Amino acid sequence: MQMSGIPFGTTDWATIPKTEHTGETGSATWRTQKFGDVRVRMVEYTPGYLADHWCVKGHILLCLEGELTTELADGRTFVLKPGMSYQVADNAEPHRSSTTGGAKLFIVD
Repeated sequence: MQMSGIPFGTTDWATIPKTEHTGETGSATWRTQKFGDVRVRMVEYTPGYLADHWCVKGHILLCLEGELTTELADGRTFVLKPGMSYQVADNAEPHRSSTTGGAKLFIVD
């Protein structure tokens, strides 16, 4: 990832408008900022959320609150707790997320 042309700035995430994205079950609320080609999001999943698709987008993801389970298409699963992160490249390993009790994430892609 090449980040250029982005001046120093701060983001007050509480002031960024929310968008809602429904899953197969539950929903996700996104607060999104774009910095050139870089998308940065604060995402909150409701309890019982299950993604409605297998994602092939690359991400760097940090779990801030709750627990997030990420399933890879090959059947492996990983559980993120606060302070844990994962990274995956574009088109590397299809993945989908779920949470039993809800989760809050910081995502860069």
